[in-house]
Amino acid sequence: MKNFEFKIIKKSKESKFLRLGQIKTPNGIIHIPNFVPVATRAALRGMLFAEAKKSGLEIAILNTYHLWVSGAYKIIHKFGGLHRFINFKIPLMTDSGGFQVFSLGFSREHGVGKIADIFPEEKSRDVRRPDYSGKNLVKITDRGVYFKEERSGKKLFLTPEKSIKIQKMLGADFIFAFDECTSPLNDYEYTKKALERTHKWAIRSLKAFGKPKNQAIFGIIQGGAYKDLRKESVKFISSLPFFGFGIGGSLGKSKEEMKEVLSWVIPDLVENKPRHLLGIGEIDDIFSAVELGIDLMDCVMPTRWARHGTALTFQGRLNLENRKNLSDKSSIDAKCQCFVCKNYSRAYISHLVRSKEINGIILLTHHNLTWMFNLMKMIRKSIKNNSFMELKKKVIRTL
Repeated sequence: MKNFEFKIIKKSKESKFLRLGQIKTPNGIIHIPNFVPVATRAALRGMLFAEAKKSGLEIAILNTYHLWVSGAYKIIHKFGGLHRFINFKIPLMTDSGGFQVFSLGFSREHGVGKIADIFPEEKSRDVRRPDYSGKNLVKITDRGVYFKEERSGKKLFLTPEKSIKIQKMLGADFIFAFDECTSPLNDYEYTKKALERTHKWAIRSLKAFGKPKNQAIFGIIQGGAYKDLRKESVKFISSLPFFGFGIGGSLGKSKEEMKEVLSWVIPDLVENKPRHLLGIGEIDDIFSAVELGIDLMDCVMPTRWARHGTALTFQGRLNLENRKNLSDKSSIDAKCQCFVCKNYSRAYISHLVRSKEINGIILLTHHNLTWMFNLMKMIRKSIKNNSFMELKKKVIRTL
């Protein structure tokens, strides 16, 4: 991890843990706080990496599980790693497959998810509820996790060692230790057992990782919405030589519980290492997370909503599938200066979306990601100028 450097540039006067900084990697600099879009299978859905970088992209996260199951990781390795495979230089992350332990397991069984339904006590605001089948396709053991392919019935086995091996073959700048992502509905006893397993897997992940020069590894803090378990996990994961920390698993049953979980975790983390909040990316959550000391966060939200005809604006979400937009000559967002808002009307994009034209998805993805990158620039500028709270109040009021 010699080719990586984390630097805090400024600590805010407005909040104890609010901060501005940067992470240097072999493939570029990441300014924090920042949003990490999801490029599941080595692609942003609806936008090229080169176009996204022009719009403000500084880092993306890819899905180890899907690249493993498809066998794509072997091809990528033969190319010399992800950067050569996608033919683009930008900092990249790969997750460990730990999220799929949840999404293919208790997520289906409990009917809760990491995106809209991670908080089961709150009404979903997503454009579409996930399709939960109730079929748990996962069997968790202390040695590793068995996954069952729904169509073929084939069983696959993933261990910490195998996850790290695959991630090393993929060659992303940042990789994550293999962990068990728990459900908001798992009880204390199960969460404690899962935490102990995650801690053992963290040690095994580090051993398998070794000391490569061009990769850095994050450990993941678990413990659900139980204060003593979160505190225990922070203490243990912090004692290990990880470059940074991921905060994962269940974050409670409401947004208030999520903030409470972060308030337990952040004060006990060392200041000189980056913090990544896994799977969270709604606008109000971003402001809460940044204020509480989070540096990076990833979410499928901007690209998923684009695929379902929804645009991000400073007046709230805009549903372009709604017929009323077909006669609207205005841009998606009058305050946005992206390529889409400068050149196309709501009417045209609504027409594309309603006609199921792929260009509707492309234009909305371009807008949503650019909008997110610009929001993060505004947040970083507000921290620099000690006006974060003012910006937060202004933006949240419009949602």
